[in-house]
Order: sequence, then structure tokens, then C-alpha cells
Amino acid sequence: MAKPFYDLLDVAPDASVDEIKRAFRREIAKYHPDKVQHLGQEFQEIAANKAAELTRAYKTLTDPAARAQYDSNGDAAEPVAARPSPASPPEPAAAPSAPPSGPADSSQDGASAFHQERVGASDLVQRATVMRFRNALTGEFSSWEEFSLTGFQVTCIPKAAFWSLKLPPRVLGRFVPQVDGPVLTETWNLASRIPKDSQRNVCLIFLMGPAIAGAGELAAAIADARRKPTQTKLLMVPVNTRTWSAHVPTDAPPLVKSLLARLKSA
Repeated sequence: MAKPFYDLLDVAPDASVDEIKRAFRREIAKYHPDKVQHLGQEFQEIAANKAAELTRAYKTLTDPAARAQYDSNGDAAEPVAARPSPASPPEPAAAPSAPPSGPADSSQDGASAFHQERVGASDLVQRATVMRFRNALTGEFSSWEEFSLTGFQVTCIPKAAFWSLKLPPRVLGRFVPQVDGPVLTETWNLASRIPKDSQRNVCLIFLMGPAIAGAGELAAAIADARRKPTQTKLLMVPVNTRTWSAHVPTDAPPLVKSLLARLKSA
């Protein structure tokens, strides 16, 4: 069953037309083509479908007759298709990249809308990044298992290749909106809780995000983190998910560059 239009726009059933217009602008901005063009075809299609659903909800709830019919039986497909709304919204491809401001919006509403837009966009990027990272791991190892470790979306225990007795290192993947010094330190502390494995004395940490601090800040945070004793040797790899460029440690194994190559080519 389709998500109710009011829930889709995150408004109350008695919301005014102005509230619905503001909600539509806020929600449609999350799926602007400029924000998903680097995520791959699958997530571009998800964003386009979501934008189409939001547009249909907007047209229905801002048309008095269509809204009345929808409120009475939940079916507004025919009225919306047959009669365009007097106040048609922008097409999804032309949706604003940030919630518009104006006399009808208070500063508090604008701040809240901007926050929700950022959260929605970040969720979509996170889903795409995690899927891409999982695919890279599968391409690299063919077979791997996961375990539970707080703070990470992906935890990988690779199986050894049939021609080798050497076990590959464990790999952790974490997505964050911005990769910087404090987040790197937090991620290192979370990774240090990984259970000891006598057969694998190295753990690779891919810290990924669409915004990344300068090399100096990241290098300082890594150097400071490495001074802390850990049961397992940790190697941090900060990754920019917009370009798939990374800060690769000088002592990183070839596996790091191989995974980065798979991420870039995905």
C-alpha cells in the first residue's frame, strides 16, 4: 500500500495549503538530481520515483476537490491526472537544491527545513555508499561474513582464497556526513573495541563521507590515535565519496588500493 500523502509530506491531515507547499519544497529538495548524480543509476531511479510520489501528493493535497476525494476514500489518481492543480509545483528535475525562504516562512521553519533536507540527502548517500562498499568487498573476496560492532554499517571478515592459507585482514566501513579530525578519533575509538583475532592482527577502517577535512587535520588525528595501544593494528583510510579519492597510509597493504579501485569503478 502506498504511503499516505500526509505522511509522505510529513504534514498533519488538517495542514493548510501553505504548510503543504512548504513541506513539498522541503522534501523535494532532498531528491534533486544534483544531489544524486554521483550515486549510480539505481539510486538516481529511487530519487526520481520518490520525487514523482511527492509531486503527486502535492498536486492532490493542494487541489480542494482532489483532496476531498482523497480524504474520503484515499484514491486520488483520477482527479489528479484529469485536472492539473491551479498551483502546479516545479518538476522534480527543477526542484530547488535548498529549501526556499520567503515571507511565508519563519526563520525557525527555514532552519528546520534545511536540517530535514540535509538528513534526507545524507540518508540516500549513505545507502548508496554502503551498497557500493559491500559490492566492492564481494568483488574482492567473493565470500565474507559480518559481525556486530557498534558504529559501523559494514563489518567484514573475509574468507581466505582457496590458493592461500593467509587470512585477509578484517575490514570495517563507516559512513559519516563529514570526515574530519573529531569523527576520525571517534571512529578509531569505536574500532579499537573489535574483538582480538589471533589469526588476523590487522583491521582496515574505511571512513567514508561526501565532505572531508584537509590532509593535515586528518594526518594529525591519525598520528594521535596511533599513540593509543590497541589489541589489533588499526589502519584508517579516510575516503571522499564524491570522488572516491582517499588518504592511504604508507603502511597499508595492497588490499586497500584494490578496494579503492573497485569503489571508483563501480
